[in-house]
Amino acid sequence: MDAVRNPYTPGAGSRPPVLSGRDAQLDAFRILLERLRLGRPEKSLLMTGLRGVGKTVLLGTLDGIAEEAGFRTASAEITHETDFSTLMARLTRRALLSLSPAGRLQARARRAAAVLKAFTLRLPDGVEIGIDVEAAVGRGDSGNLADDLADVLVELGNAAADHHSGVVFLFDEIQFLGRREFEALISSLHQCTQRNLPVTLVGAGLPQLPALAGAAKSYAERMFDFPVIDRLDETAASGALELPAAAEGAGFEPEATRRVIEFTDGYPYFLQEYGKHVWNIAAGPVIAVADVAQAEPIVRLQLDDNFFRVRVARTTAAELAYLSAMADLGDGPYRSGDIAVRLGRSGPEGVAPTRSRLIDKGLIFSPSYGLNEFTVPAFADFLRRNYPHPRRATR
Repeated sequence: MDAVRNPYTPGAGSRPPVLSGRDAQLDAFRILLERLRLGRPEKSLLMTGLRGVGKTVLLGTLDGIAEEAGFRTASAEITHETDFSTLMARLTRRALLSLSPAGRLQARARRAAAVLKAFTLRLPDGVEIGIDVEAAVGRGDSGNLADDLADVLVELGNAAADHHSGVVFLFDEIQFLGRREFEALISSLHQCTQRNLPVTLVGAGLPQLPALAGAAKSYAERMFDFPVIDRLDETAASGALELPAAAEGAGFEPEATRRVIEFTDGYPYFLQEYGKHVWNIAAGPVIAVADVAQAEPIVRLQLDDNFFRVRVARTTAAELAYLSAMADLGDGPYRSGDIAVRLGRSGPEGVAPTRSRLIDKGLIFSPSYGLNEFTVPAFADFLRRNYPHPRRATR
């Protein structure tokens, strides 16, 4: 079929033509926005899930919904190198100027700009806010990140309420925030919630996110909802595969759809990858089982090279050995002690530093004490096929 008309979009954060199976999350977000508009408190959102389930796509969709609803949005991807204080200064400046352009600041917005300026003067590099105001004294200038950020966000929330609007911060990969930064963000949002101000956070991250939030602030579980973004059920997966083809005048044999869903296990990124390649192979207009079978080795190779292997490339020899030992145990979750034994160690303490580094890199997480899981779906199968663990005798 026509490759130019191919409707499938396998890419990092690329929005698929049909956002299937996420209606509950979209509806919950719309309710959140309307409650904020009415000055009623509502929990912020921290979405969690494995790689490839579409968290980044969903985050972008929520950004668009907020803007359509008249809210100001400020989005960023968090990395280990993110200077969080500087990032928040820049995002707050952007949100404030979208509420009230420089030169025409209303009273609340001018007050927010003064506190923001005081906050930026404490930063090592400084952030030029481009607004002709005097820095506030005694607000946003203590040097304590949690207190100062709370001052900034509270004044931003007052300005937003004065303009009958609100502000939504959207952070991807939020699990990479340091504990100090996460604690400051949570406590600042708490101050806004206590004052019924229209400022909220939507974060997306790996499954360890609820534990990280709880470790940063014990009351985090009462401030956030933690929707789990998972693989699609059969109905939603069928829609993600078949509806884009139907929009282009094509279709799937029922058995062809079933085979694709079985291979992809309903993971959205895998579905898009399979859809792209089977579309380019098929003569059409109906994609048959034979087309799916012909595309399978191509899809597997693409996933191996572009989704799995790039993650292996970030590991050291010791880290890769740890991952291979996990995979060699079968399907998870994996006990730390069993992994240590597979590596020829007497106990998990000897490999604990390696485990910690893999968690920091976002390759594994701990679903509960003493257990480990991959953050990437089907990663164990990839490792068994490509990096088999040399089995060692138990000691």
